[in-house]
Amino acid sequence: MQTNLADFIRDTPAGREADAILRSCVHCGFCTATCPTFQLLGDELDGPRGRIYLIKQMLEGESVSKTTQLHLDRCLSCRSCETTCPSGVKYHRLLEIGREVVEQRVPRSLAARATRFLLCEALPRNWIFRPAVRVGQLIRPLLPRVLADKVPTAAPGGARPWPRPAGHRRRMVALAGCVQPTLTPNTNAATARVLDRLGVELVEVPGAACCGALRYHLHAQEKALDDMRQVIDAWWPEVESGRVEAFVMTASGCGEHVRAYGELLRHDPAYAAKAERIAQLTRDASEILAGERDRLVELLHAAAGGGGQRVAFHSPCTLQHAQKIRGVVESLLVAAGYELSPVADPHLCCGSAGTYSISQPVLATQLRNNKLAAMNAGGPAFLVTANIGCQTHLQSGSATPVRHWIELIDERLNMAS
Repeated sequence: MQTNLADFIRDTPAGREADAILRSCVHCGFCTATCPTFQLLGDELDGPRGRIYLIKQMLEGESVSKTTQLHLDRCLSCRSCETTCPSGVKYHRLLEIGREVVEQRVPRSLAARATRFLLCEALPRNWIFRPAVRVGQLIRPLLPRVLADKVPTAAPGGARPWPRPAGHRRRMVALAGCVQPTLTPNTNAATARVLDRLGVELVEVPGAACCGALRYHLHAQEKALDDMRQVIDAWWPEVESGRVEAFVMTASGCGEHVRAYGELLRHDPAYAAKAERIAQLTRDASEILAGERDRLVELLHAAAGGGGQRVAFHSPCTLQHAQKIRGVVESLLVAAGYELSPVADPHLCCGSAGTYSISQPVLATQLRNNKLAAMNAGGPAFLVTANIGCQTHLQSGSATPVRHWIELIDERLNMAS
């Protein structure tokens, strides 16, 4: 694709990056076939190729309107198009650059700005989010549908405790996250119990909460970078000690973002090297268990009963498209004795996409309902996923329980105790 970027961006780092990405696109249109919003709306401008043209025009100096903003806002950032693209176009980076320009040039309504402010300030802070959830449960019938769907119907509970320190020589660190400790407190606890059976101590480090992804994708990028620096500061003593083997991610959305720390902080002289080292040590929980597969299978074979249940797995976009981890969770579930129910169009997004289900509720609900129909087609006992956002979004429309896959592994291992 030929380009002629305008003076305001041509010689900037973002401009040079955008120019290279635009020139790598050959307009083939393969991306439209796997784009969730194009499938729903059938509009070229609501597919990756159309959005690329909108961004190109904007960066070449043409006018920017609310229509441009709308089409870019509708993108889920699922990166399914990148998996499909034969030219390796880094669409997500071009989208980030384009959205930043739009934010500067097209003012949002007061209501939209207020919503974004509340999301940026409340969700990453557990001391605000946790009581807000409690209040939301009390007034749930009075809330708008888009918010009521996000509030769990009962206080989270039922989490078994973390294992007591057992003096394991191996040590890993889990990210607590921002909303996960409140909404699904059993996820990291289950991971700790599984790793304990494998001879690994898993800990959370105080001060490492939100990974920064939430604010970064809401265009509060300076605040997001501060969140990232806070995580690095909390974790760095673990790196310096030489004890930590890996940083374990139980939410694939966080995993994708932490793995990008090196790139996102590459221009920060105080944090660039540390960020790159943290990114190198970051692993999804499924990768950790896959690396311990022989021992895990041995333990699972000692478990009695509980096998044979049908489960349907939704692989989050941040797992399959961004981190390119495919088939690993599924193989672990099969090894644990579960039967996988087939799911049509497994590459498609469920509609969660961070705060997308709040900012684009109509599209998000359509995508969620389509995904639930595909997952329930085989009559599974549980729906299973690997990201807190997907889990809560799917559960908001499902009578079938939606679980994190690590909980099922933990339950099977507990049968062998």
